[in-house]
Amino acid sequence: MFKIKLNNMRFHSYIGVFPEEKKLGQNIAIDLEVTIKASVSRDELDETVSYAVFYDLVADYIKKCRADLIETLAFDIVELIKASSPDKIDTVKVNIRKLQVPINGLLDSAEVELEA
Repeated sequence: MFKIKLNNMRFHSYIGVFPEEKKLGQNIAIDLEVTIKASVSRDELDETVSYAVFYDLVADYIKKCRADLIETLAFDIVELIKASSPDKIDTVKVNIRKLQVPINGLLDSAEVELEA
C-alpha cells in the first residue's frame, strides 16, 4: 500500500449556513490523502490512480456545491474519490478548512477531518 496526497488545494466556494456565505462565498483549503491498495511494479499509470483526476473531481464538486456544512463536503468528497477507482482505493482522508469563519474572534480557520 501507498498514499497519494494533495495538499492545500484552494477553492472559492459558496457553502455555509449564513446568507452572506452563500452570496459572497469564501475561500476553503482541502487536503486529500488516498491510500492505494496495491503497489506499483511498473512505470505505468494503469497500476495506480491519477492525482490529477482527484483534483478535477474535487474542483468540479466545489464549483457546484451549495451545502450548508463543510461536513457535507467531506462526506461527498470521500465518496467521489472512492467511486473513481473502487478496486484500487482503500481509504480516503479529507481535511477541509474554512479560511474566513463568521465568528467574532481571532482564528486561522475552522476544519473538519474525515477518514473512511
